[in-house]
Amino acid sequence: MRVSENRFKAALARDERQIGLWSTLGSAAVAELIGHAGYDWVLIDTEHSPNELPAIVAQLQAMQTGTASAVVRPAWNDPVLIKRILDIGVQSLLIPFVETAEAARAAVAATRYPPDGIRGVSTGSRAAGYGRIKDYVKAAGAEICVLVQIETMKGVDNIDAIAAVPGVDGVFVGPNDLAASMGHLGDTMNPVVQDTIGRVLAACQKAGKPAGYLTGNEAEAKKWLDAGYRFVAVGTDNGSLTKAVDELRGRFR
Repeated sequence: MRVSENRFKAALARDERQIGLWSTLGSAAVAELIGHAGYDWVLIDTEHSPNELPAIVAQLQAMQTGTASAVVRPAWNDPVLIKRILDIGVQSLLIPFVETAEAARAAVAATRYPPDGIRGVSTGSRAAGYGRIKDYVKAAGAEICVLVQIETMKGVDNIDAIAAVPGVDGVFVGPNDLAASMGHLGDTMNPVVQDTIGRVLAACQKAGKPAGYLTGNEAEAKKWLDAGYRFVAVGTDNGSLTKAVDELRGRFR
């Protein structure tokens, strides 16, 4: 057995657009359904979702033969959380609330074995094929994708330094928290917020790092994809389900 190629990381390196969906429901059945729907990536969330490791493993297994690469967001930029997510076989992580280059460097270090980082060593984990991938500890780092999430004005102000950190493979804008930090809670379409989202994109393009975004607004998703955002989640599983069942019921009122 060998370490699997990270298709999502490779596509970003080729500057290919990656269309994603956010998954919050913590269900392997839902993960299987959306993972086979033609999306390029699916974000399995643990920050704002009732997701724990056994459920994440089940979702990874359900998505294994689908089109979508799994990206997992830990609840925090915590090396223990990151270590456990890597050991179950996740290759792409979205690290929340990164505001400084130091925080970005810490995130990268948590995904790398010594001497390049601080990741704890386990050779019998699911990621290592339960011990069947003999060179896992040497080969794993090249296929790990670290995405850092900018969701405050402090992060925006430090975007040049954050994007320049070696090992950061992409920068993701969290629009709701960013808007809140700017005094526009619940108003991501405010022109000042939208201008700031564009500012992050310009900094990423200057640094040669792909930028990512999440929105359930189809027009906004197309706007930022056309502008140059490279990995964009265009909806959520709970939002899609809620909309569908509400509209269906509405047609029978």
